[in-house]
Amino acid sequence: MNSHHHTKLVHEGRYAAEVEVDLIDTDTGWSPYLSLSDAQKLDDVRKALRGGDLKRASQLARVFQLLPVNV
Repeated sequence: MNSHHHTKLVHEGRYAAEVEVDLIDTDTGWSPYLSLSDAQKLDDVRKALRGGDLKRASQLARVFQLLPVNV
């Protein structure tokens, strides 16, 4: 079993977050997958962004505000 760092993007409304997780590689057909704690971390970031709790989301991930581009 091997694991490697990966950055997952979470998008909610006007915000996006880069969440650092570990992907676990095994010899099974379900690989790669997240640990339970990393899956919960993604859910926590998503809930925080959805609720407007940028402080909490920033504790778990890099948070960005998305702005429209006027061309």
